[in-house]
Amino acid sequence: MRQLLLDLLPDSPPGLDNFVAGTNAETVAALTAWLAGATEDPSFYLYGEPGCGRSHLLQASGFAYIDAARDPALKTAGDDELLAVDNVESLDETGQIALFNQFNRLKMAGGRLLTAAGQPPQHLALREDLRTRLGSGLIYRLQPLSDAEKAEALAAQARDRALKLGPEAIDYLLRHAPRDMRTLSDFVVALDRYTLEHKRAVTLPLLRELLTQETSS
Repeated sequence: MRQLLLDLLPDSPPGLDNFVAGTNAETVAALTAWLAGATEDPSFYLYGEPGCGRSHLLQASGFAYIDAARDPALKTAGDDELLAVDNVESLDETGQIALFNQFNRLKMAGGRLLTAAGQPPQHLALREDLRTRLGSGLIYRLQPLSDAEKAEALAAQARDRALKLGPEAIDYLLRHAPRDMRTLSDFVVALDRYTLEHKRAVTLPLLRELLTQETSS
């Protein structure tokens, strides 16, 4: 079996330092300040379309993380004082009641609740009391990076590694690799390692090779 570039991707946990902000610099700055306790607001709500980086930032917060798309009843929610709940629009009735109670508990205990969804709170099909709670704190929208911003970020990362990654190669990655910026950034790291190990330059055939799984018996 030919080794895929995907198999070479580094283990890089989501962090604030490896999040490419693009036009979201103000939002990331506000979140960073809130995480550091610069404001007394007990909740922070992020929304934006898929691929904008919502899950990355929630996992980068260091809070206890729950994905409501996988745990709609919030069965794994414990007594953590710092809680991050992703995809809140996926909560079922039990999960909505649980998050409402978690919000009140954290507010009383001086804890923090970080949540995210695809739409602002008022547009979610949730209980009115929960929508009100989610809408009472800080609310910020995340914008997805444009292809031009992604290309610029990838070119900068390649330059930092002295990796020759031309516009044609970057365009190929944007068209054929996963679209989220974290995976694209990991591709640059893995590609740099692969070309050094095999003493090969970055070419379109090389990229096609690494992005295509071939098996032989």
